[in-house]
Amino acid sequence: MTKIALAAAMLLLAAAPALADEKPVPLKDAPGRDTVESNCGTCHSLDYIRTNSAFQKPDTWKAEVAKMVNVFGAEIKPADQEKILEYLIANYGAKG
Repeated sequence: MTKIALAAAMLLLAAAPALADEKPVPLKDAPGRDTVESNCGTCHSLDYIRTNSAFQKPDTWKAEVAKMVNVFGAEIKPADQEKILEYLIANYGAKG
């Protein structure tokens, strides 16, 4: 197990210079953006939101947030989950 952890740490260190050059992803300026950035951006790129927005209807955004909390263990307070959903549905929901 120690060898795996050491290998993972070395990979992260090797990738650090590339990650340092990443520019923040600008999300739409609307109520809830700060909650999305502070909760969602801690685990993954915010590019996912914009990339997948064409496919996400309210029910699929709800399923995505539930998956992040229930499957991946994201520690997002219920009130913040609601703010995140409201923001995503209003600003990145599929039309139609």
